[in-house]
Amino acid sequence: MPDKVFCSIVMPARNAEALLPQTLGALRASDYPADRWELIVVDDASTDDTGNLAARWADTVVRIPGRPFGPAYARNRGFEVSRGDIVMFFDADVVVHEDTIRRFVEAFEDEPDAGAIFGSYDDRPAAPGFVSQYRNLLHHHVHQRNRGDSETFWAGAGAVRREVFEEAGMYDEWHYGRPQIEDIELGGRIRTIGHRILLRPEIQVTHLKRWTLSGVVKTDLTDRGIPWARLLAHRGNAMSSGTLNLRWTEKMATALTWLGLLALVASLIFLDPRWLLITAVCVSIVICCNLPLFKFFNRVRGPLFALRVVPVHLLYYVLNGISFGSGLFLHQMVGAPRPHPTVDAFAELGIKRWPPVPARNRSTWTS
Repeated sequence: MPDKVFCSIVMPARNAEALLPQTLGALRASDYPADRWELIVVDDASTDDTGNLAARWADTVVRIPGRPFGPAYARNRGFEVSRGDIVMFFDADVVVHEDTIRRFVEAFEDEPDAGAIFGSYDDRPAAPGFVSQYRNLLHHHVHQRNRGDSETFWAGAGAVRREVFEEAGMYDEWHYGRPQIEDIELGGRIRTIGHRILLRPEIQVTHLKRWTLSGVVKTDLTDRGIPWARLLAHRGNAMSSGTLNLRWTEKMATALTWLGLLALVASLIFLDPRWLLITAVCVSIVICCNLPLFKFFNRVRGPLFALRVVPVHLLYYVLNGISFGSGLFLHQMVGAPRPHPTVDAFAELGIKRWPPVPARNRSTWTS
């Protein structure tokens, strides 16, 4: 179908040998015409057989030698060899649905003024553990309830118009050398230059990641929460941003959780049970604010699962408070993120330039 838009799919992968047969196989089973899209896998210095395995499905495999540079760098290198008018980014641990690619294209056709669009995890996460199910289903629930214009972007299953991605300056591969908030930061720049970002929750993928409680804590603090709070403080909208996890109800729930926690500590210090009343009131309000979430978990996983979610979700708000406070503290003490290095420093790190200037329509690329 020559009238169909030509798309490029860029997937960063590091040590993803066990995942690629499922993730790349699902892409090849898509219902969008196979001659209207290309698949580019960027092997970020894997120590397993990721690169060779990816070559079975991908049109182009970009191999980054030496040490890994992170998904921001990898996605930029994939973009540089791409040809599509729409560039889609999928993580190596997500399985697209048969209609995912087509739905992205149709969404851009329906919204000609949209610069970027992202989707959602579905409600069928593959990992069986409680923490994995909670984490992936929470992501699904949040995205399902926030359809429409967004202040941020998500690269797990997101797409950008080529010219918008170029104009925004691509991913910030200097400040984000590992998986962090490089997609959120990119979304802020896309919005700053005047383009809309849309969340279309009907565009879905299945997440394969296995979560542990320690992994959730580490990710929420060091990889997402604190960097995001620092970014918001740097932009001056730490309190006013109201997208996704930053809606006013989420901010209020975080504040109430911490008030209840402090009251609990006070009851232990002063041996005065009256403080527990404040704790009980705060926790009750937080639970009421999250009734739609708990009802969702009850519907898809049953009442026992929903009850187990309550304390874990309270921990989520505790981590939010730590992230917010730490991010603001670091912003005050350290200031803005370190400046971009000189061209010579970039060369030593293997980073080509900032802002990068894409080399369009190249069929091969060597890092």
